[in-house]
Amino acid sequence: MKAKWLAIGGGVAVIALSSFSVLGLFSEPVDFNTQIKPILNKNCIACHGGVKKASDFSLLFKEEALAPAKSGHPAIIPGDADGSELIRRLSLTDPDERMPLDAPPLKPEEIELLRKWVDQGAEWGDHWAYQTPDNPNVPSIGTVWSRLGLSQHPETDWATNEIDQFVLEKLREKGLTVSPMADKATLLRRVSLDLTGLPPTEAEVKTFMANSSPQAYENAVDRLLASPAFGEKWAGMWLDLARYADTKGYERDPGRTIWRYRDYLIRAFNSDKPYDQFLTEQLAGDLLPAATDEQLIATGFHRNTMNNDEGGTQDEEFRVAALLDRVSTTWDVFQGTTFACVQCHSHPYDPFRHEEYYKYMAFFNNARDEDVTSETPTLRFYKGADSIQLNQLTTYLKRSIRDPQKANAEVRRVQLMARTMEPKINSHAFDQYVNASLLDAKYFGVQHQGSARIPNVTLTGLPRLYIAWGTNADDAQLTFRLDSPTGRVLATAPVPKTGSSWSDSIQVVPLPPVSGKHHIYLSLSSPTKPKEWTMIKWVSFQSTMAAPAETLLLSLLNKNPEQTPIMLDGQGDLARTTHVFTRGSWLTPGKAVQPDVPHALPPMDTDEQTLPRNRLGLARWMTRPDHPLTARVAVNRFWEQLFGAGIVETVEDMGTQGSQPTHRELLDWLAVTFIEDDHWSMKQLLKRMVLSSTYRQQANATPQQLAVDPFNRYYARGPRVRLAAEQVRDQALAVSGLLSRKMYGPSVMPPQPDGIWQSPYNGESWVQAQGDDKYRRALYTYWKRTSPYPSMITFDSPSREFCQIRRLRTNTPLQALVTLNDPVYVEAAQRLADYMTKHGTTPDAQIQAGFRRIMLRDLAPKKLAVLTRLYTTTEAWYTQHPAEANKLLATASALPKQAALTVTANAMMNLDEVITKE
Repeated sequence: MKAKWLAIGGGVAVIALSSFSVLGLFSEPVDFNTQIKPILNKNCIACHGGVKKASDFSLLFKEEALAPAKSGHPAIIPGDADGSELIRRLSLTDPDERMPLDAPPLKPEEIELLRKWVDQGAEWGDHWAYQTPDNPNVPSIGTVWSRLGLSQHPETDWATNEIDQFVLEKLREKGLTVSPMADKATLLRRVSLDLTGLPPTEAEVKTFMANSSPQAYENAVDRLLASPAFGEKWAGMWLDLARYADTKGYERDPGRTIWRYRDYLIRAFNSDKPYDQFLTEQLAGDLLPAATDEQLIATGFHRNTMNNDEGGTQDEEFRVAALLDRVSTTWDVFQGTTFACVQCHSHPYDPFRHEEYYKYMAFFNNARDEDVTSETPTLRFYKGADSIQLNQLTTYLKRSIRDPQKANAEVRRVQLMARTMEPKINSHAFDQYVNASLLDAKYFGVQHQGSARIPNVTLTGLPRLYIAWGTNADDAQLTFRLDSPTGRVLATAPVPKTGSSWSDSIQVVPLPPVSGKHHIYLSLSSPTKPKEWTMIKWVSFQSTMAAPAETLLLSLLNKNPEQTPIMLDGQGDLARTTHVFTRGSWLTPGKAVQPDVPHALPPMDTDEQTLPRNRLGLARWMTRPDHPLTARVAVNRFWEQLFGAGIVETVEDMGTQGSQPTHRELLDWLAVTFIEDDHWSMKQLLKRMVLSSTYRQQANATPQQLAVDPFNRYYARGPRVRLAAEQVRDQALAVSGLLSRKMYGPSVMPPQPDGIWQSPYNGESWVQAQGDDKYRRALYTYWKRTSPYPSMITFDSPSREFCQIRRLRTNTPLQALVTLNDPVYVEAAQRLADYMTKHGTTPDAQIQAGFRRIMLRDLAPKKLAVLTRLYTTTEAWYTQHPAEANKLLATASALPKQAALTVTANAMMNLDEVITKE
C-alpha cells in the first residue's frame, strides 16, 4: 500500500512539475530590462506609452500595464499568458486586429519571450541606470600563481590596475587580445593632449625618453595634472555643457560679460575641486551659507541661458524658456537622461511622469532673473575708491548697531542690495496701465496723467522705496497711493531729469509706515512735456537705515562697476507658485505643485534641514552616494573624453533608449570608486584612467580587431580620434612657438576673415586682438552665438545656444581648407618655417626638424620624399612668381625658399596624424 501511494505521489509530482515547466516557473528567468523593455519600446510604446494611451492601455508604468484597459479587463494577467489579451493580439494573423497595428508583426521568438515573461509573473524592473550601483567584484585575471606574483602570465604582466582586469574579461569573451604598448613619444603626446589639450615640448619628450624609471610615466602624468593648462583643457570641455558664450543669443545677440564663470571653471579644475562641490556650487552656490564671490560666480552655469532683448517680446515667455532650459540642462549634464520631453507629456520610454517635470522645475522657478535687458541679478565688483566706500558702509553698520546679531543681519541685507541690487520688483510686473506702456517691451514708461499699479506688495517694516527712474521732462512728478488710484497718498517725488527716457538714476522715496500687503498705485504729472516718457526700471521696498549709510548705499548703486550674471532666489512676495503646463505650454497653467524629485529615483529626505526643497537641497540629493546617476554620468563623460566614446556611447542618454554599456561592471566600479575612494576627485579619476594599460596601448588595429570590433568598443587597442576644434588650433600655435600662456580675463578676438560677424542692431564689430592676445588658447576666444568663430564651427564645435553633451565628429573638405588657408594656420606655418630654417641646412633636414617639432618623431622615408618633392616644386613655382611669395609672407622681399618651406610646414600641420590623437 505504501508503495502504491508513493507511485501515485510521484505521478502527481511529475504532473505538477510538468505544469510548472509549462508555466515557465523553472525555466531561465526573463529579465524585464534587457529582454522585454527593448521589445516594448520598439514596437508598442508609440501607441501605448507616455504620449498616447490607445484603448486606455499603457506599457510605460507597471500599474498602468496591469490596470484594466478600455474593455474593462487587464491586457496582462501575470502568470497567465494564454489569458492575456496582449499575447493574443500579438499572435493574431488578421491585420485589423493583430498588434502592432499598421506595422510588421513581432518575430515568433519575441512573442515567445513575452509569453514566457507573462507566465513567469510579468515582473517589472527598474532600468539599470536608475538603480544605485553596487561595487562589483573585480574580475580575476591570469592564474592564482601569477596573481600571487609567483609566476608570470600575459594578463597579469599586462594589467596595471583594476580597469585592465574588467577590460581583459570582456576581451576574452569577444575572442580578442590586447595590443602592445604605444612607444614612449606617442604615449606622452597622447596623454599631454588629453590632460592639458597641448602637445608636449621637445624638451619634455627628451626628458621623458631619457628616464628609464618604472615611475617615469606616472611622474609625467602627475606633472600634467599639476599644470595650469590642465584646468584650461577641461574647462574648455565644460563650456559646451554650460552653453557658455559671450553674447545673449537670439536674433539681436548682444554682448554678455560672463567670462568670470569661465575663469571659475579653470580654477576649479586646477584646484581639483571635488565633483560634488563643483556640482553644488554651479547649481546652488548662492544658497550656500555665507556664499563667497567664487561660489556666486559659479552659478553662472545657469545664467548662460539665452536672453531675448528684442523689442516686442514678452519677458515672461523667455524667462520660462530659460527656466525650461535649466531643467533640461541639469538632467543632460549631471543625470545623463533625456528629460526635456517630459515637459509636454510623460516620458515615452523612461519612468518619468509629466507632473514630475514641473515638480522638478519648481526647484528653479524662484530664480530672480526675468529676461530683462540688464540681466540682473548680477554680482557687482567695486574697485578702488568704490571698494573703499563699500567697506566704509559695512564698518558703519557694524559700529552703529549694538546687537551683533542684528548688525550682521543688516550688513547682509545692505551688502545684498549693494552687490546684486536685490530684492527688487522689475517694472514689467506693473499692471493696470493708463496712458502708459512697456517701452520697447522692456521697461515701464508713463506719460502725463498716466498711471499704473504695483500689485501685492508687503510693506510691513519697509518704509523706503528705492527706485531706478529717469525722464527728459522738466517737471515730471510721480505720486504713490495706497490700494487705489484715488487712495491715500504715500509720497510725491520729482523724477530726476536724466537727459533721456532710457537713462536712470537710483533714488530713495520715503514712505510712511504701513503694515500688511497692499497695491501701490502711481500716477504721473508732467504738464510741460506731456508726451515725454518717464521710465521706471525697477523698485525695491527696503527698511530704514541711518542717513550716512543710505547716502553711501545710494552712491554705490549709482555706480556702473564690472558685473557678472549670477543666480539668486526670490523670497516672500518674489517667490513663485509652480504649475503644471498643460501640453507643455506656459500659457495654460494647470495644478500647482511643490518641489520634488521623480519617484523612479531615491526620494529626498524629509528632514528639511538636511535637504531643503530648493536648489541646494537638490544638489545635495544629486551627490548622495545612493544616487544612481550622478557618479555614473561623470565617469562616463571623462572616459569618453579620453577614449573617444563612453562606456555608454550615448553620453547624453543612459535611459532605456540609450546605448547599452559595453562594460557595465567597469562603469559601476568606476562610479563607486569615484565616490568612496577618490572622494569625488576628478584628477584622481583621470589619473586612474590614463595609468591603465588599456589607455596606453598602441592605436594600430589588426585585421582581426577591425573585423570583430571596428569601433574599438572593447579596447583591444589604444584610442585614435581627431583632436577637438580647440586642440587643433592650440596645437598649431604651440608647435609654431606662437602660443600665449596668458590666463584668465575677458575674452579676446583673434584673427578671423572679414565679413563673418554682422551685428546690425548695435554696430559691434570684430576688433582683432593685438599682441599676445592674438595667440591665446582657443577657450578665451570671444564666442558670439549667432556667429561663432568659424574655424571652430568647421571642426564641429557647437553654437552654444543650448547645452551640447558630446560633439559628433565629421570629416569634410572644409576642415582641410581651414588648416590650409585660415590666417591663424598660415601664420603658424610661417613661424614653424622660421624654426625649420634654423634647424637644418638641407630641405630634408629642415623638414625632419619641423616634423619632429610637431610629432616628436622622424618622418618615414616615403613621407619625407613626398614632402621634399612638395618643397622642390613649390620653390620652383615661387621662383617664377615672386609676387606670390611676397603675398604669402606679407613682405616685399620674400625668398622663394622661405615661401616653399612655409607651404611645406602648412602641409605638415594638415596631415591626418597631426590633427589626430593616436
